[in-house]
Amino acid sequence: DVATMTKVAAKKTAGVLGDDLALNAQQVTGVQADRELPVVWAVAKGSLVNKAILVPAALLISWLAPWLITPLLMVGGAFLCFEGFEKIAHKYLHSPADIDGDHARTVEALADPAVDLVAFEKDKIKGAIRTDFILSAEIVVITLGTVADATLTQRVTVLVGIALLMTVGVYGLVAGIVKLDDLGLRLQRSASTLLRKLGMGLLQLAPRLMKTLSVVGTAAM
Repeated sequence: DVATMTKVAAKKTAGVLGDDLALNAQQVTGVQADRELPVVWAVAKGSLVNKAILVPAALLISWLAPWLITPLLMVGGAFLCFEGFEKIAHKYLHSPADIDGDHARTVEALADPAVDLVAFEKDKIKGAIRTDFILSAEIVVITLGTVADATLTQRVTVLVGIALLMTVGVYGLVAGIVKLDDLGLRLQRSASTLLRKLGMGLLQLAPRLMKTLSVVGTAAM
């Protein structure tokens, strides 16, 4: 029963998972290459803390006020619709020159020795953890709605299982995605022609994959 409910909950949360993956992969943009994995690990630990707060809260709601589950799902769905609309609106309400200018200023700031990179990383991590909290809350509520009629033991097992599965899955994939370009660069330095071509392919794939994830995440919302 637990395996079946976990599978159903995982399917229902797949849309939020896609957006979570895209957003967290983008959060690492601008971080130095050798600091990407430590930043991803820091955000993953923050995500576990988020879920350690959200899962007991969800269980408490299902015990004290089960009628709140549907309104919470509606609020979460409305927020995701708003976030999806905001992403699309941002693209069309800001000129390409403004977006390119923001990117150029970020690159200049990172190249400036006077910029505190530790503070920059901390801001990135805090922002990613805040975003993760919102998406994790939606994942937990969707899962709770799936197991609302189950026994307490089953609810606890499914919620904890989904929380761990989503955290490991998302941040494992994020770690792989952000290191694709580094792998491509290393392969390009190989003596093998085949490996050099593979490295070039990975370097071309990485930015396209990030853009695709962003589009898919918006569509999922």
